Amino acid sequence: MPSPRAALLAVLSAILMLCVASGIVMGQQEKKSFPDKFQEKWEKDGPNVRIKRHQDGSRTVFRRSPDDRTLVKRTWGTNGAVKMIVVYRLNPKGDPLACKIYDGREALLYKVSYGYSRTTGRLQAERMFDARALRTNPETGKETPIRVMYYNYDARGNQTAPEVYTFKEGKKAEEVFGARGTFPRDNPFKP
Repeated sequence: MPSPRAALLAVLSAILMLCVASGIVMGQQEKKSFPDKFQEKWEKDGPNVRIKRHQDGSRTVFRRSPDDRTLVKRTWGTNGAVKMIVVYRLNPKGDPLACKIYDGREALLYKVSYGYSRTTGRLQAERMFDARALRTNPETGKETPIRVMYYNYDARGNQTAPEVYTFKEGKKAEEVFGARGTFPRDNPFKP
């Protein structure tokens, strides 16, 4: 006949094995199989890839080059088809210098350049050019943008609403290009 101490140890080890087998560990609550509220968050897929799954079922994937000079943003729709591809060329600090915007079939739609203040290093301007049709200024012969955004800052250094100018007749900039610019504010690699 086993001693009372051996019997107690056998019972405790059996209880511990049941808890571990059922996934319940002391001090932890059982996880719900489906979250109550959807939360968009970044997922990592290696050191150079970040994925964001959106509430509507679409997803955005950011992929950066190992030298941190190129960032590619691909957006997939709810049906799994690529909707948009944006390729950013970055400076050594990780700020975009230029980008090219493609549709889901990899047809180049727009080219964008970014300008920064020489003293503060903050974003000052964003110029978008139509890649499908060359638009030139007849006086200078230089290519003219179809949209220009100028960024301003308040006394505390916070960015205020940008000034937006479009050179396409008939519609507002928000209707043609959306309310936000192309600057990647949600860059997951930037602290």
